[in-house]
Amino acid sequence: MRNWILAATLSLVAATLPAAHAEAADPAVQQVQTFYDVLLDTMKHAKELGIKGRYEKLKPVIERTFDLPGMARLSVGPSWNTMTPQEQQALTAALERMTVANYASNFNGYDGEKFVVDPTATVRGSYRVVMSKLITGSETISFNYRMRETDGSWKILDIFLMGFVSQMAKQRSDFGSTVQSGGAAALEKKINALADKLMKE
Repeated sequence: MRNWILAATLSLVAATLPAAHAEAADPAVQQVQTFYDVLLDTMKHAKELGIKGRYEKLKPVIERTFDLPGMARLSVGPSWNTMTPQEQQALTAALERMTVANYASNFNGYDGEKFVVDPTATVRGSYRVVMSKLITGSETISFNYRMRETDGSWKILDIFLMGFVSQMAKQRSDFGSTVQSGGAAALEKKINALADKLMKE
């Protein structure tokens, strides 16, 4: 796999609120496990699926387990509130496309890797943090997921690599100058161009 670490390197640092623990059968934990089950199966069949097949296999589970509108809002930052509903919808769609393409492109093979999800979620205010690890033949990488309840289910709002590197914060930094210079239309074009590049196998 090439640059697979980058597939999940974004998010806001976890809030320092007092932590409590949810039960082992926590629905937020189950959502992360559901995503990993499909991702791992996609990795195992990566070559036969090809980039387009991996994209189509991952898209439904990402839509079910990721809070894509919330991620778009965090990625854009304060400028989000100045945009029209149509611009917000277009950016959300573009971000979804880029997110799915990122996983389809970077998780493009299998060499015995496994994902381990902590069965106990940590409660931080209205959010829950689900901790997990990607174990490879040579290293173990931590991925923590910031979750919130949306439309009746817990969904991923942010991802932390090694417990502190925020995907959403990184994207907001990357997107900031584009929003300032060209607004929503320019950012939508940029995100779709990134997705197009990822989909070239």
